[in-house]
Amino acid sequence: MALLPETARQVDLLVARAQAEGRGPSLALGVVRDGALAHLAVAGEQPRPDGDLQYRIGSITKTMTAVLVMQQRDAGRLALDDPLDRHLPGTPVGALTVHQLLGHASGLQREPDGGWWERAAGMDLDALLAGLTPDKIAYPPHHVYHYSNLAYGLLGAALERITGTPWIELLTDRLLTPLGMRRTTFGPGEPFARGFVVHPWHETLRSEPLTETGAMAPAGQLWSTVEDLARWAAFLADPDPALLDPATLTAMCAPVVINDLDSWTGGHGLGIELYRVGDRVYVGHGGSMPGYVAGLVVHRPTRTAVVDFANSYGLRGGHHISGLARDVLTRVLDAEPAAPAPWRPADPPAADLAELTGRWWFMGGEYEFRADPAGHLVGGQVGRPAHRFAPDGPDRWRGRSGPQDGEILTVVRDSAGAAVALDIATFLLTRTPDQAP
Repeated sequence: MALLPETARQVDLLVARAQAEGRGPSLALGVVRDGALAHLAVAGEQPRPDGDLQYRIGSITKTMTAVLVMQQRDAGRLALDDPLDRHLPGTPVGALTVHQLLGHASGLQREPDGGWWERAAGMDLDALLAGLTPDKIAYPPHHVYHYSNLAYGLLGAALERITGTPWIELLTDRLLTPLGMRRTTFGPGEPFARGFVVHPWHETLRSEPLTETGAMAPAGQLWSTVEDLARWAAFLADPDPALLDPATLTAMCAPVVINDLDSWTGGHGLGIELYRVGDRVYVGHGGSMPGYVAGLVVHRPTRTAVVDFANSYGLRGGHHISGLARDVLTRVLDAEPAAPAPWRPADPPAADLAELTGRWWFMGGEYEFRADPAGHLVGGQVGRPAHRFAPDGPDRWRGRSGPQDGEILTVVRDSAGAAVALDIATFLLTRTPDQAP
């Protein structure tokens, strides 16, 4: 669904301002809603962007590599707790786990040794592995958030060893082709935006080389377009179960580390960056390569996302392409909040569920439970967020949300068979506040 005219005008203004003040040769941004590109905003003339113009996406590539890893996890070919040595035998950093590498919690140094891999001809896999030494671990695992491009080069190597398929072929077969991302490629394909560095004093352009990153490709090699990356954003909002179990993607979006311990505005899941903006949490990733910057942010609850690109290395004047994407996403969500789902009358609940609804008490606190149309028991302490319990056997329910997730609710019955208490992980709720637990 297209944006409202006033919202579209505001988005266009933000993009024009970012391109002008940030001195970007070209800037392209797309707003994604309900699985489709809802609005395209462009600015700049070198070249004039459109939805099919390729840019480098840099580290947004990592989100795709992470999904490939999780596909292998779901297929039983690896476990998140596997040490790297299980898949790359003899690696001097082989004690680090897949989970730690995915979440930038391994302590592994940020870059491989040698020249800046993003701007030089990439080394092959044997050379990457040969350059590893035990001192590449800068911190003990989980000691601190430490972003590592090298970690994703190693994850790509592990994928190749596990599947017997080169990373780019695996990516194309498992994700790009099924999602129709025909313009997301290993190297550039016309039309594509040339990448530049803008001189800080002359405002002239210096061309950047179009490097191939070799074994480090899983960390940041790919090229894409607004239209293609919109498809990827839609996948991260609501994945096709044929490609990835939605529960797996939800697990990828749970924090592994917080990267901002002072204000808790940012963190990292399994290959996914997390951003807190007010009361909302966005997921996605930023990306940069010499001559290019890119951003991807997704608000999963509303299936709304923003993708953006510029062909200069770092926008000036305080502008950052990922920050622009978050600003636009917030503007869209504030201006056009999602309508609540319409209420519809439900079918009568099953008798064993209906009996549990209503008021309960624990230690003087009042609790309330209701039945939902899916046959779940939903409720909790009055005035606090509700929890959801799903059937798990006769007089047994298992928590499926919040602090009660995974916990067992057992129905306690009297000699006549009436439900007189709810035992939630040893916390006994009774029908009246003066009953002893």
